Amino acid sequence: QVQLVESGGGLVQAGGSLRLSCAASGRTFSSYDMGWFRQAPGKEREFVAARSRSGLSTSYANSVKGRFTISRDNAKNTVYLQMNSLKPEDTAVYYCAGGSGAYVTKTYDDWGQGTQVTVSS
Repeated sequence: QVQLVESGGGLVQAGGSLRLSCAASGRTFSSYDMGWFRQAPGKEREFVAARSRSGLSTSYANSVKGRFTISRDNAKNTVYLQMNSLKPEDTAVYYCAGGSGAYVTKTYDDWGQGTQVTVSS
């Protein structure tokens, strides 16, 4: 099992940027595919981005493609989500998640507690 702790959320104006971090501890982080998800009030949780354990493969939701970038630093056991050109509709609680093979199976075993991102218009 991997323990995940997100940070970096906050309040930002539309058009601004934020970088979320997710620090992992426990099992070998490098064996995990990692993803970011978000949940807005009254909505279901949705996929945002994922990066394979090797770092060679990435995928993004259409709504964030070209604006968000997921990266990982296996030496620091950390995955990041750089969010640029933020829009009010990006407002949500953002969660990082990890799992073996999750990039293919879409099944994530471990989740963080979430960090709030609020984008004002």
